Amino acid sequence: MTKIQWVDCHRMPSRSFFYKNKQFPVCARCTGIYLGYFVMIPLLWFYQISILLSVALILPTFVDGLTQAYLNRESTNFIRCFTGILAGVGMSGLSERITYHTYKFIETLIT
Repeated sequence: MTKIQWVDCHRMPSRSFFYKNKQFPVCARCTGIYLGYFVMIPLLWFYQISILLSVALILPTFVDGLTQAYLNRESTNFIRCFTGILAGVGMSGLSERITYHTYKFIETLIT
C-alpha cells in the first residue's frame, strides 16, 4: 500500500491509519483530503459552492495543523481526517470557482 511515490505526505505512522496491520500510503489528514475530493468532484456537476464557503471549509484544517505545530497540541487521527474531508471539499469547490471565473474572463476577452 505504500507504493504511491508521487504524493507529498510525511506518512508518519502515528498520524496514519492502518488496515490489516499495513499503513495507509498517506496520513490521516491527506486521506481525508482525498476523500473530500472524491466526494465533491462528482457533485460539482450539480452543486457549486461559493469561494467564501470554500475558504471557510479549508480553515479548520489550517487551524488544526497550525495549533499542532506551534502550540504543542496533538490532534487525533479522527480530527485530522474530518478536517481533511472539509478541506478536500473546500479545495475542490475553490478550484471549480477559479476555473469558472477564469473561463468567463477569457471568454470576455475573446468576444
